[in-house]
Amino acid sequence: MTLTFATPDTPAIPLHVLSSDRLDGWLQNQSDQVRAWIETNGFTASLGSALMLPGADGQAVAAVVGYGAAASRKRGRFNLAASVPKLAPGVYALAGGVADDDLETECLGWLLESYQFETYRKQSGKLRQLIAPKGVDAERIQSFAISEALTRDLINTPAADMGPDALENAVQTLASQFGAQITVTKGDDLLESNLPMIHAVGRAAQQAPRLLDLRWGEVGPKLTLVGKGVCFDTGGLNLKPGASMGLMKKDMGGAANVIALARMIMQAGLAVQLRVLIPAVENAVSGNSFRPGDILMSRKGLTVEINNTDAEGRLVLADALALGDEDNPDMIVSMATLTGAARVAVGPDLSPFYCDDDELAAQLSAGGGVVADPLWRMPFWEPYEAMIEPGIADLDNAPAGGFAGSITAALFLRRFVTETPRYVHFDIYGWQPKPAPARTKGGFGQGTRAIFEALPKALGL
Repeated sequence: MTLTFATPDTPAIPLHVLSSDRLDGWLQNQSDQVRAWIETNGFTASLGSALMLPGADGQAVAAVVGYGAAASRKRGRFNLAASVPKLAPGVYALAGGVADDDLETECLGWLLESYQFETYRKQSGKLRQLIAPKGVDAERIQSFAISEALTRDLINTPAADMGPDALENAVQTLASQFGAQITVTKGDDLLESNLPMIHAVGRAAQQAPRLLDLRWGEVGPKLTLVGKGVCFDTGGLNLKPGASMGLMKKDMGGAANVIALARMIMQAGLAVQLRVLIPAVENAVSGNSFRPGDILMSRKGLTVEINNTDAEGRLVLADALALGDEDNPDMIVSMATLTGAARVAVGPDLSPFYCDDDELAAQLSAGGGVVADPLWRMPFWEPYEAMIEPGIADLDNAPAGGFAGSITAALFLRRFVTETPRYVHFDIYGWQPKPAPARTKGGFGQGTRAIFEALPKALGL
């Protein structure tokens, strides 16, 4: 697997990207041999099609790929990537057909199409590399692709090999790569450090719960990223049924995404004081599991009634958010695979996010449009605040009734951020349910490129 561009001086096969309305005009300028070959093979420039063009010796001298009609391209992302698997292995150079505004997106899609999860099984070694077109920021696109691959690898790894220990190792590796500092608070030390809800959620597991705290950068605005690191979620004593437990290795998808976002930020050398907080736990079942009906004390001093042990992600995030808020950052971003309600509302493609700042929300949405990372703003709907107030405690971790599940979770988290002027929460799915161009089935990065793209304006860099 390679997620980098070929070096510019590599001998390459010219690649003509042909939309449906350009095919006839392009054919008029080709030889009789090429026109006959395309007609014989029935190539019509439909989206995702590809055809190698042979020379007199039978070797490929060029290739054409179908880019379809504009209407069909609007219905998808990374349209060029749909053709890549149908090309012969080799190195290619674009010979026109992609608008300048779409070049970076299509080049990113090409790189992402090369992703393969190879930890447990060797995949095809056939490579189709692209030479970065002139004017494209190759280093930036490669950073996006490599960071996305990191997210996918972390989420795709089974929980037996991606527990709190392994997630800590992943953050340690990232810290070593970029010269960041990391502090780990683990096991009963969480109680000594006043992180009681992280401890409560993870104490029943064989691998001790912990908080991973990475810091990088000494100048610029303070940016804190908080990622949900529930490495497996049984549901606790409110045990999930088997069908609902099958994908719970992805419940650390929020952590996987903030790790990737941190990598982008450090790779780019952004002038920020970056902090990454990841509560890494497994929500297991044992004699000391936290129980429905328990009332937990949080770091913030707010009490939380536990009405469902399967709503554990917001508990560990709450303590981490409260800790991050005490540092008075300029902005906090939290990311979690938190609620099924968000998935039902917007499906697996869109990243729902919550933000009280209209200007920041617009910057995030615009950033997502630039880097093919679509977002959808959700409301911090004040009238629902009463739904998370049970009466017996300050907060309810799982309001009855099932209405507005994603919104009430976001409102719950917002209670723990009181000193930071800008707070954004992403309630992502983190999983691609079926293959699509540039997206294999499995773990999936969401929201990170949009956030990265918005940071210069959002933080005045």
